Amino acid sequence: MNLLIVEDEISLAKEVASFLKSENFLCDLAFTGSEASEKIAVNLYDFILLDLGLPDYNGLDLIREARKAGSEASFIIITARGAVEDKVKGLDLGADDYLAKPFALVELLSRINAVARRKFNVVSQDVTLGDFVMEVQSRKLFCIGKEVDLTKKEYDLLQYLVLNHDKVLTRQQLYEHIWGNIKNLRKKLNLHAPSPWLETVRGVGYRVSL
Repeated sequence: MNLLIVEDEISLAKEVASFLKSENFLCDLAFTGSEASEKIAVNLYDFILLDLGLPDYNGLDLIREARKAGSEASFIIITARGAVEDKVKGLDLGADDYLAKPFALVELLSRINAVARRKFNVVSQDVTLGDFVMEVQSRKLFCIGKEVDLTKKEYDLLQYLVLNHDKVLTRQQLYEHIWGNIKNLRKKLNLHAPSPWLETVRGVGYRVSL
């Protein structure tokens, strides 16, 4: 998934990005509110990790701005502020969770995954797609018991389609989130079994129907 880290502590931002990249996230960094505003205006993000105490911006204003522009990104507020009113304001503006500094990276990952499960209405169990089964924990795809040889990007592409099941995703969205080649993915799937659940919506994009 595509994620933006908005944090003025450069070392912390890079540490978080390095960890999340190892967990198969695509990460952009913004060290100021202005930089974050520009990136949100031109990119589609699934998650935005936001420090409220930015040098040039009130983080709450960034949430307002993003929501007004129609961003569907899930916000997780990360800040040293502990005041209850800051938490309430952030959540009222549409933030999905709140994590106070200092925090453990594994806790951050757990909260991201929890928000993703709520957002996409999925659980951690395996997903059945016709003759195929996605094993969520092992990140593997099987067809009638035989593993399908997918690259990391191909699996990420399929996972992103499944997370957004029944929703048409444009080629631009898939490119920005995953950078994967859906033709290669479909070719590999069809070597094992038909995949009518992976639809091409002519002139628009692609959709997985569960």
